[in-house]
Amino acid sequence: MIDETISAIATAAGNAGVGIVRLSGERAIDIADKIFFALNKKPLTSAGEREIFFGHVQNFSGKIVDEAIALVMRAPKSYTKENVIELQCHGGSVVLREVLKLTFEAGARPAERGEFTKRAFLNGRIDLTQAQAVLDVIQAKTSAALSVAQNQLAGRTSQTIRDIRQAILNSVAHIEAIIDFPEDDLDDVTINEVDKNISAQVENLNDLLENQSAGKILREGLETAIIGKPNVGKSSLLNFFAKTERAIVTEIPGTTRDQIEEFVNVGGIPLKIIDTAGIRNSSDAVEQIGIERAKTCAQRAELILALFDGSRPLDDEDAEIFKLLPEKNVLILLTKTDLPPVTTKNFLAEKIPAAQIVELSLRSGTGVDEMLSAIGERVGKIDFEMSFVRDEREADLLRRAVKHLREAQKTLRLNIGLDFVSIDLRAALECLSELTGESVTEDVLNEIFSKFCVGK
Repeated sequence: MIDETISAIATAAGNAGVGIVRLSGERAIDIADKIFFALNKKPLTSAGEREIFFGHVQNFSGKIVDEAIALVMRAPKSYTKENVIELQCHGGSVVLREVLKLTFEAGARPAERGEFTKRAFLNGRIDLTQAQAVLDVIQAKTSAALSVAQNQLAGRTSQTIRDIRQAILNSVAHIEAIIDFPEDDLDDVTINEVDKNISAQVENLNDLLENQSAGKILREGLETAIIGKPNVGKSSLLNFFAKTERAIVTEIPGTTRDQIEEFVNVGGIPLKIIDTAGIRNSSDAVEQIGIERAKTCAQRAELILALFDGSRPLDDEDAEIFKLLPEKNVLILLTKTDLPPVTTKNFLAEKIPAAQIVELSLRSGTGVDEMLSAIGERVGKIDFEMSFVRDEREADLLRRAVKHLREAQKTLRLNIGLDFVSIDLRAALECLSELTGESVTEDVLNEIFSKFCVGK
């Protein structure tokens, strides 16, 4: 199907100043030439490697559909390494659909999800780790996450994997030289070098695996639950993080009945903040559902911000919240410290001895810096320049590669047979090839690119 020319709207839905219809394939220029007419009368087929035309998109009856710019990019100097045309139209949804329909009538077919990037991968412009980084660039929620995604797109992880693969290939070459030319008596020094090299590559792969959680946080955000009983300041805290009135704040208990989610930026780290219903005894059926969801959220969250009102005494409802906290990554926030204190930090520390407690007043700003610093400590220091494992599929391939390398090393040290060492080393190489996409099934590719939008 790669010989077919595809077309899709490449910009987000909704009204905008500019919207783009993108075509890619061998016939892209010919197809666009049927519906685009330049004011200088030059056909698109006369374009050089890269050329811009101003004119009109017209239907097959000669009626003008829109004023547009046609950007011509001839293969291989394009995103997909195929002939690519971008028709830059006005950004209304109706006009874009009309232009897209015309491209189909002229001979293109609708692009599938992620098919432009898939073609860039299949045509060798990028490898699979870079292809997936395209999605991370689009979905980045902080400038730090964007920086990491751009590094991955530029090939940082790809280069790390290539370096590891080359080192393993060197060991394979040494081993197979010994097998093929036993009379040359390649001595124990060579065997020791192979052993050391395997150890070094196991360490390099494990370094990548250690970055998996950091990569997940940057891509998806750290799931952070705000819990507490009603009117302790949960919604106010969400609004503080979101820098807008995202949640309703009133003196009436039970205002928040369902989860409210917001992605926020804390020191470059995206947090997926979830404001939950106040946990208390309630006879309201709807509120009860919200409370159960709050408890489930607390069990699932990677970080819990547990709020207790410093201007009120602790009660049985607070005691219920204590039960949700043991063995969790918890930060205790003693709120409303601008009011006369009733529950103190020391008293709360006796109830939850192992937890860090921050005294906080969003009204006065007391404790805000300490809270942000404490959240950053729980996330941990992330080196935004390092190579990252993107998802569980990549992590699984790395773990399998490590397993094969360790098997090869074990066989080498037991002197069982160099043929078996070579087999395990090549199995490790196969895992790394699947990670970069040099050896990958069509089903895996379809699953990966199905997560993309149609125009990318």
